[in-house]
Amino acid sequence: MLRKISLTAASAVVVLATVGAPVASAGAVTDRPAAVAQRAQAAAPADNLAPGPYHRTLDPLVGTWKAVKYNYILGTGGKPIVSRDMTVRVRWISKTGGRFLEEKTEGTLGDRAYYRLGVLGFSPIDRRYEWTTFDSVTPTAMTYRGAPVSDEASVLSIPGEFTDPGVLGPDYLGETIPMRTVITIRSKNRHTFDLYFTPPGQPERLVDRVVYTRKL
Repeated sequence: MLRKISLTAASAVVVLATVGAPVASAGAVTDRPAAVAQRAQAAAPADNLAPGPYHRTLDPLVGTWKAVKYNYILGTGGKPIVSRDMTVRVRWISKTGGRFLEEKTEGTLGDRAYYRLGVLGFSPIDRRYEWTTFDSVTPTAMTYRGAPVSDEASVLSIPGEFTDPGVLGPDYLGETIPMRTVITIRSKNRHTFDLYFTPPGQPERLVDRVVYTRKL
């Protein structure tokens, strides 16, 4: 059974490493701020700096995927536009110390070429998942920040908000729209990304679903 983490709570847990400053002897030169910062970083708990079990939860997302995208915004009559030719490549970014996943999606959406770059990671300090995307449809970054988590799970619900450039229609142009991405890791060979919007005065609704099936 899939276990779900709800990341919509407003509470936050911040873990701070405290380091006592050395006592200067008579005539000693006062420590420079850079030296103090270096000692603080060296003394910080290792799990605040290195990837840990919450990063390992994301390991099944790594690989090359065939993606089928169901987009309800561009569809009509409640039926989505379906794109079946998308390829997604996901890797840990080694130059970040393996802290962040990079996702690159290419294909078509409707009659147009589609591209998306996404970065997904876990902040050990804030104990939350963070997800940001840039695509060829929306002229703004889509940023999601979760609430603190206390255990590992295969369903991640990550909220955010964006300023609508008109994708929901002229009535919502310039409005702040709450949104939520739900990542469901079903197995090492299959997972889904669901995107929900909550327009002002309306219930939350599914606007985009991507089903990933492993190629490599």
